[in-house]
Amino acid sequence: MSNELFSIVDTETTGLFPQGNDRIAEIAVITTNRTGEIVDSWETLINPQRDLGKQSIHGIQSRDLLNAPTFSELSEELHWRLSGTVLVAHNVSFDARFLEAEFHRAGAPLPEHVIGQGLCTMRMSHRYIQGAGRSLQDCCDSFGIDLRQAHSAAGDATATAVLLSRYMELDPDEPEWDSRLHAAATSRWYGSELGHLVPAVVRSQRASGSNEHFLEKLTKQLPEFSGTETEDNYLAILDLALMDRFLSAHEEMQLLQSATEIGLDKSRALALHEVYFQQLVAAAWADNSLTVEEIADLARVSTLLGLPSQRVEEATKRPASAEGGQDGQSSRANHQIVPGALVVLTGDMSRPRAEIEERLAAAGFTPHRAVTKKVALLVAADPDSLSGKAKKARDYGIPVVGEDYLWNKML
Repeated sequence: MSNELFSIVDTETTGLFPQGNDRIAEIAVITTNRTGEIVDSWETLINPQRDLGKQSIHGIQSRDLLNAPTFSELSEELHWRLSGTVLVAHNVSFDARFLEAEFHRAGAPLPEHVIGQGLCTMRMSHRYIQGAGRSLQDCCDSFGIDLRQAHSAAGDATATAVLLSRYMELDPDEPEWDSRLHAAATSRWYGSELGHLVPAVVRSQRASGSNEHFLEKLTKQLPEFSGTETEDNYLAILDLALMDRFLSAHEEMQLLQSATEIGLDKSRALALHEVYFQQLVAAAWADNSLTVEEIADLARVSTLLGLPSQRVEEATKRPASAEGGQDGQSSRANHQIVPGALVVLTGDMSRPRAEIEERLAAAGFTPHRAVTKKVALLVAADPDSLSGKAKKARDYGIPVVGEDYLWNKML
């Protein structure tokens, strides 16, 4: 294989300002040779150590980043992957600015020539496909290139690699291709083989209904234990986790950790989930009626708890005991945030933050800008947010809920 190679790079970022607080959240490097053949393909998510910005654009979920490396952890490997190659991107100035900022932040800046010798397929479109738009989609459409998984680093980088090969096919004798490849190869700065590759973390491809329930991660059998206090502690955590009727990845991890610490195996955890569900059923039947909304709520909870679907049907046919579960414990109604409680927001909400804070105040709550131990609730655009506020809230044991809880339960 020739040592004269292109590195086609694409990044997905939290925003537009690398010199501010925005970071790279995903990167792909597609390596091709002079004929346009793909010789290597690599991608990984990156923990940006902040919230993900407009997730509606890049589609990255915070739960997918829990085990992702930071850019600093990847910096040496990226030096190795880019060394001696021609950097290529669609709008190379955008990706280059983020790469430069991230490498500088990691204390491992790129050699100056890397960016200067880079190629931009967006700018080259003016030469080879005059009249086309500048977006990657427009350029790909001009050649009939299938742009799959747009706004994912791997999808965009792969399409850009094909676009570059089409340019070279249109103009095979352009001396710039070979001159840049030769210059890059002779200025390789990472000469040795890399001793250790950082495990890549890619986006989950979750089909609807196909997610493994978190209880499947519990070992089949742990040593037996006894103790109602520890069981009740687990139910208390479950109560907070299900407050917004959504289990974030962080909450699943917390429940798994709690179950492991007290020795719950899967069957015993499911038994406690049955207890919890029956307590909710008892609370729903407290007024001797069951509304459509309450049935829907019970259905959501039973799914989150990993219980058989017939539990909901059983709950609609007969009133549950008002005692609400084992040992005479009172039923667990929805955890409520009382008027006057401090509520903090984080992330890019569906409405302006000032408007949400105004509505919270009108509803009797106290909007607060900082997470302290006195805060009762953190509302996050993404319940698995990696923002500093979300991390602090979890450290303090403050519930972190999604925006739906705000509109459905509080406002």
